[in-house]
Amino acid sequence: MNRCTGVTVVTNAVPDVTLADLASFRPAPPTLAGEPAGFGVMGMPTNLLASASEERIPGTVLGWDVTVRFVPVAYVFDNGDGTTTRTATGGSPWTSLGQGQFTPTATSHVYGARGTYGVSVTVEYAASVDFGSGLWRPVPGVVRAEAAGYDVRVVEVRTALVDRTCDEDPTGPGC
Repeated sequence: MNRCTGVTVVTNAVPDVTLADLASFRPAPPTLAGEPAGFGVMGMPTNLLASASEERIPGTVLGWDVTVRFVPVAYVFDNGDGTTTRTATGGSPWTSLGQGQFTPTATSHVYGARGTYGVSVTVEYAASVDFGSGLWRPVPGVVRAEAAGYDVRVVEVRTALVDRTCDEDPTGPGC
C-alpha cells in the first residue's frame, strides 16, 4: 500500500533468472574443422576453425513464457597437445583472411612433434532472457557447449635442393 495515496499497487515484476534456471535450454554444439583438413605440418601453423552462432530458444522459465538467447563470447580450443588457445572468434579460413596456407591466424596452432592430436573446442555463450517485452535481461555467467572428435595428423616435411623439377628429372631427390 502506498502511504500517500492509500492505494495498493500490484506489480508483475519478472523474476531474476540464474543459469540453473536455464538448465533445460542448451545451445547447439559448435562445429570444428581445420586447414589443411585433418592434418598439419610440424613447425607450421595449422588453422583451427570453429563455428557457433546466436540462438534464440522459446520456452518456460519459473512459470513464465520466455525466449532465451545465447550469444557466443569466447572460443577455447584444446589443441590436443596440452595447450589451449582462447579467442573471441571461431576463426576464418586462410582464403577469407587473404592469407596463404600455413600462415598464422588468431586460431592457428603450431605443433612441435609428429603424431595425431585430438582437438576440441568449447564455446562460451552469454545468456539473456526476454519475458515478452523485447527487453533482453542478461543472466550472470556463461553456458558452455563443446565439439570434440577432430583429429589433426601432424607430419614432418623435409625439403631438398634440386637443380631440376620432378617433371624434368622424375628420378631426382624427392620425386
